[in-house]
Amino acid sequence: MTTDVRSIIESRRSDHIPAGAADILAQLLAVRVSYRAYRPEPVAEQTIRQILETAQLTASWCNSQSWQVAITSGAGTERLRAALLAAASGGRDDSPDIPFPREYRGVHRERRRESGFQLYNALGIERGDHQRQMQQTLQNFNFFGAPHVAIIHADEALGPYGAVDCGGYVSNFMLAAAAHGVGSIAQAALAMFPSVLREELGLTPDRTIVCGISFGYPDLDHPTNTYRTTRAPLDEVVTWVNT
Repeated sequence: MTTDVRSIIESRRSDHIPAGAADILAQLLAVRVSYRAYRPEPVAEQTIRQILETAQLTASWCNSQSWQVAITSGAGTERLRAALLAAASGGRDDSPDIPFPREYRGVHRERRRESGFQLYNALGIERGDHQRQMQQTLQNFNFFGAPHVAIIHADEALGPYGAVDCGGYVSNFMLAAAAHGVGSIAQAALAMFPSVLREELGLTPDRTIVCGISFGYPDLDHPTNTYRTTRAPLDEVVTWVNT
C-alpha cells in the first residue's frame, strides 16, 4: 500500500470525523432551500472550484463517478439563457433524455400541488391565472436570474444507475454551495431541451442530460424566496423491519 493511499484511508476513518459534524450536516440540510431569484453578481471562480471539489467526493456505483458537469459564467450563461428561453417560448419540439414522471398520484400529487400553491401564493398569482403561471414557468429557462448554471450529464451506457449517481452529486453540490453561502436550485426543466444543450455546450449524442443547477447569491427579499416547503414525518416514509 502506497503512502498516498494509506493517508487517504486514514483520513476517512470514522474516528477522524470532527466533533459536531452531525450537527453541521443537519444545519446545512435545514438551511438549504431552492432559490428562485438571484442577484446578478457572479460567484468567484475559487469558490465554485471549492464547491466542485467537495461535490466530487460523492459516492457512486463502483466508483464510476458518472457525472460530468458543464459550468457557465458571464457570456456563456447569457448565451445559454437566450437559447433556452427562445426554445421554451417558441414551442421548440424536443423531449428530455430521461422521461419525466408518467404521473404524480396520491401523496406525491398532494406534495407537488402544495409546493406549487406556495409559490403562486408568494407571487400573488391566483388559481386559474394561466398567463402569469406560464410567465413564472419560463423563469426556469432564465435560470431565475442566476449568473451561473451547471448542466449535469452522464454516459448513456450507464443507464438509470448513472442518473442515480448524478442525483447524489446534485444533492452534494447544493449542500456544498450552501456551506459557502451560495444559493442554488436543481432544475429538471432545463433537461427539456437536450438538443439545445448539445448545440450550445458541444455535448455528443452519447451524453444523457440529467438536469441543471442554477446557482448564485440569492435575492433574499424576493417573494419566491420567502416561503419554505414541508417535509413528511418519518412514519410516512420509513418502515422498520426488526424480525
